[in-house]
Amino acid sequence: MPGTPSLVTIIILNWNGLADTLACLASLAHLDNADACEILVVDNGSTDGSPPVIRERFPGVTLIETGENLGFTGGNNVGLRWALERGSDYALLLNNDTEVAPDFLCLLVEAVEADSRVGIAGPTIYYYEEPQTVWSAGGEIDWRRGATWMLGLNERDTGQFGDTPREMDFVTGCALLVKRDVLQRVGLLDDRFFTYYEETEWCVRARRAGFKIVHVPTAKMWHKIPLDARESSPLVHYYMTRNRLLFLRVSRAGLRPWFHTLVGEYLHTLLSWTLLPKWRLKRPLRGVMVRAIVDAGRGQWGKLPAPQESRS
Repeated sequence: MPGTPSLVTIIILNWNGLADTLACLASLAHLDNADACEILVVDNGSTDGSPPVIRERFPGVTLIETGENLGFTGGNNVGLRWALERGSDYALLLNNDTEVAPDFLCLLVEAVEADSRVGIAGPTIYYYEEPQTVWSAGGEIDWRRGATWMLGLNERDTGQFGDTPREMDFVTGCALLVKRDVLQRVGLLDDRFFTYYEETEWCVRARRAGFKIVHVPTAKMWHKIPLDARESSPLVHYYMTRNRLLFLRVSRAGLRPWFHTLVGEYLHTLLSWTLLPKWRLKRPLRGVMVRAIVDAGRGQWGKLPAPQESRS
């Protein structure tokens, strides 16, 4: 296909997710431009016996074992360094719990190559169990409140996003195509995040370096994440709470978003969970939230010591 780069490295991070990873790899076998791709699985210290099975089922896939859980940032950075050493024109970060349309990658690459200023592109992501319901169609940042959100979340796709690439503040790391020039100019993911908010900060860095971030509506994939998957997870709540503050710090946000985040949202949330009976089920998360805020104040980033770490 004209315009297809010589090499796209697809990086899939696996952590005890063998079944999802195998299904994702099977999906990638049907890509329209599979001959222009190489697939790298970074195993992030799995204990479920994933590596030998992946090697047996997909002998053409390269697999790197980190030996420990380096998080979303550390594991993907291993892959990004490998892609740079290989001379790849593009790297695609892809969650292992996803399946993609055959023309998914072609459309992302075409969108980037159609405009030399575009450095990062992301697709429309749907719920796997509800294939017409959107999980993400790009993301926006409200710098006055220090808030970020994904566009289209839980909306039925009725064509509201059009069919041409749209400039965004960020796209989710669930599926993110990045040009080699971006890696060379702005660097890799910030390991202090470990997981969550890292792709948002990365996109901010890229935009400030002069690159565009775009959502490509016609590029489609499906994410195996339940609608309420994150609401009850203490680990997710910890990282989302702490890393929002790291994001504000690293992106040099002003006093207004800090005040809104800490007082208008965090303090308000803690008081609501304490005083209002309707939030009594959230009360066990208060300690998690307080620890996240304290750790941020102390500059304690990276991995939270815990039996398990997860990202969906």
